[in-house]
Amino acid sequence: MRDRVHWFSLHGVTRVFATVAARRGDPQGRMLADPTVLADPVSFYDELRPLGPLIPCRISRLTVEHAVAHELLRSEEFRVITLGGSLPAPFRRLQALTIPDTLHPLRPPSLLAVEPPDHTRYRKTVSAVFTPRAVAALRERVELTAHELLERLAGRSGVVDIVPDYCAQLPVAVISDILGVPDSERARVLEFGELAAPSLDIGLTWQEFQRVQRGLDGFNTWLTDHLQRLRRAPGDDLMSQLVRLSDADDLLDEAELKATAGLVLAAGFETTVNLLGNGIRMLMDAPDQLGELQAHPECWPNAVEEILRLDSPVQLSARVATTDTVVAGQRVREGEMVVICLAGANRDPAVFPDPHAFDVHRPNSARHLAFSGGRHFCLGAALARAEGEVGLRAFFDRFPAARPASDGVRRSTRVLRGWSELPVRLGSAHDRAEAGPAQR
Repeated sequence: MRDRVHWFSLHGVTRVFATVAARRGDPQGRMLADPTVLADPVSFYDELRPLGPLIPCRISRLTVEHAVAHELLRSEEFRVITLGGSLPAPFRRLQALTIPDTLHPLRPPSLLAVEPPDHTRYRKTVSAVFTPRAVAALRERVELTAHELLERLAGRSGVVDIVPDYCAQLPVAVISDILGVPDSERARVLEFGELAAPSLDIGLTWQEFQRVQRGLDGFNTWLTDHLQRLRRAPGDDLMSQLVRLSDADDLLDEAELKATAGLVLAAGFETTVNLLGNGIRMLMDAPDQLGELQAHPECWPNAVEEILRLDSPVQLSARVATTDTVVAGQRVREGEMVVICLAGANRDPAVFPDPHAFDVHRPNSARHLAFSGGRHFCLGAALARAEGEVGLRAFFDRFPAARPASDGVRRSTRVLRGWSELPVRLGSAHDRAEAGPAQR
């Protein structure tokens, strides 16, 4: 009963309000409840752009402008929003009374849900372990894993669903290395990641909410035991280092350690799955751009930036004003929320000429906001870029003749955007030979 009350106060009420608002044309309501927006968010962002830099909605403001998004992500007068923080007061109190004990990526002590001084302490502690040298070592692991996975795919014929067989397998191997997960338990981590993926969305159905809770509960229980194992027998993994550092200097308590590990799974798994799937589909659909990369392999890092810009794995973020302020010439009152359409800002023609064109040579692709910005800039951005570059290049080096086998199926999530099914015809050995030698 407690779970149903919590779902109703957090998601059920939102679904009702969003559906009514969407029928009245409210932009935020449409984002949450209009299936045409889920199917084609790019057209929706283009529709919003002429409405101004800060668009009024029923319960918030909304922006698709790059300059405004850039300002909000870095502003000291705005803070991140916690799950349920935008609800009307009675429902906010009700959901607060029924919050499950399980940690959630959008509730404190998650890095995504806190501000200084806690955010500064958490990030400083994690950064002491997640160093450039550590990321470089993980890149070697990404390369090895990518080639192992592609070797398995090369032995198969017919159509392959590239999402579960490649796009998900690569990041889960990396996350498992970070968390010190033994090979025998990696399937469980993969399952937890897939179940918890919609946890960043608001307005879930009761069935979706149950699946998310099952994933979060399972990961929380498993993680409690796993941290104890790491204390008894620490390894060379980053989580073991973080546990040792935190225990020795009392930097993070148990809940904060678990929240950090949970964020690695929540922010590092599904986003990378989406980056790889989005990139594979985009390059299969743009053989001219793939040809440019085959002729100029030094452009792969920039191609990843362009893919992040055009099909952002994270579509949305939000901030709440901590004081009365002015944004884009409009007064925003303390407590007001602004929804930041990162994906819309990434196609702002004021910053990116011909913004819908896919151009692996685009000189300013890296100005995208797919990794957020300011103090909440993605801590794992360097690793995500490495996974994208290595994973995509290795795939098309091995299967240059790969083509879509069907339209595929997009995920039903709204904050995260990617593919749940992406059937691919890898091509025969003859096709690969015709496509030319692989670039190494």
